[in-house]
Amino acid sequence: MDRMSSIELAIKNEKSEMEYYLNQAERSNNPVAKAMFENLAADEKEHMARLTHLHQKLIADGSWPNDVPIEVAGTNIKTVLEKLGSDPLNAANHDADDLAALKRGVDFEQNGAKFYADLAESCDNPQEAKFFRFLSGIEREHMLSIKDSLFYLEDPQGWFESKEHQGLDGA
Repeated sequence: MDRMSSIELAIKNEKSEMEYYLNQAERSNNPVAKAMFENLAADEKEHMARLTHLHQKLIADGSWPNDVPIEVAGTNIKTVLEKLGSDPLNAANHDADDLAALKRGVDFEQNGAKFYADLAESCDNPQEAKFFRFLSGIEREHMLSIKDSLFYLEDPQGWFESKEHQGLDGA
């Protein structure tokens, strides 16, 4: 697949994931799942916009543009669970659909991380490779945050214990 087709596929994937997360946010009654889906949708929307801008520049210029930032906005997805996870009641009121949707999100993000990493490896331009490695890292961070959310919803006590870093000696 050539670079232009790869970027077009990336835009399509980001849009599809954004729509999926927005639909899940609307459907969910659990505050943790809802906030996670809303944040993921916002991040995917930002990625899609950045990739669309890049695509337009590539069409116009025929090469990697010098004026396209090589980064996208960072994600604050980790803070969602840290903030909401402090209230044990937020682990309640989730359903099997929330868990299934989060598991599907893990797959989306894992595939996205690999896609962008592979794209970075195929780039000759260092700026271009850095851009795609950065996107791969964001997708990996999303995946890890979703896994952490799943852990929280499936085993709140275990999640709290892991966050408190309690040891057998009470430390």
